Amino acid sequence: MKQKRVMCTVKYDGSKFFGYQIQPKGRTVQQEIERALKKICKTEVTTHAAGRTDSGVHALGQVFHFDAPIDMEASRYKMAFNSLLPKDIYVTESKEIDSQMHARFHATRKEYHYRLSTNEHDPLLCDYVHYHRRQLDLTNMKEAITYFLGLHDFTSFTANVTDINKQRTIYVAEVSEVSEGEYLFRFVGSGFMKYMVRIMIGTLLRVGVGNIQPEEIPLIIAAKDRNTAGPTAKPEGLYLHSVTYGDGKNEEFYD
Repeated sequence: MKQKRVMCTVKYDGSKFFGYQIQPKGRTVQQEIERALKKICKTEVTTHAAGRTDSGVHALGQVFHFDAPIDMEASRYKMAFNSLLPKDIYVTESKEIDSQMHARFHATRKEYHYRLSTNEHDPLLCDYVHYHRRQLDLTNMKEAITYFLGLHDFTSFTANVTDINKQRTIYVAEVSEVSEGEYLFRFVGSGFMKYMVRIMIGTLLRVGVGNIQPEEIPLIIAAKDRNTAGPTAKPEGLYLHSVTYGDGKNEEFYD
């Protein structure tokens, strides 16, 4: 039987996971997915995700693929997964894709959202929104975030110290107050490195409280020095919103 490649979109509550990727200790999203897949296929099957999310980070549209060892319609994997997965993971779509397509290497854009509140702490929401104790200057943050747009070397905004190309293109960078004291940060880019979004958020919060000025952002980017940027924002407000795929032709893939 010729194996078919299946791609799935999955959402999950990251608050009870030690990140997406399997690791020696701690519950992970990939571990739960592959455990369910083993029951479906009666054999070990390796999955490949569009990217890794860290401990406490959520996903509304994470994507993974695998090569199916059994003859089953790709669309049926959604129901099969959801009958076996724990309640904090849900597969929203499963479909057959070209055998050469890869969830990680053929992703052309990724979108991340970050939710933040300056309102009174709510223990029922604290795993899903970052509570910030100080009031924020939205006008300054709106100006500052625009400096991330375009192609830049984001060395100052990553914890990844390996010798890789740290250039990324940011297509959308915006912040809005969606209701009183409730903020939404939105980034769409060609790819994101380890802690990149959270470090950008931490730097924008320094702008919001007046510790740095918006026009200092280009200087921080140009420095290519992690020590010049702000702290890494907490993970609970971060969501991998979606992953976009093109036809894979004439694209430069970073992640």
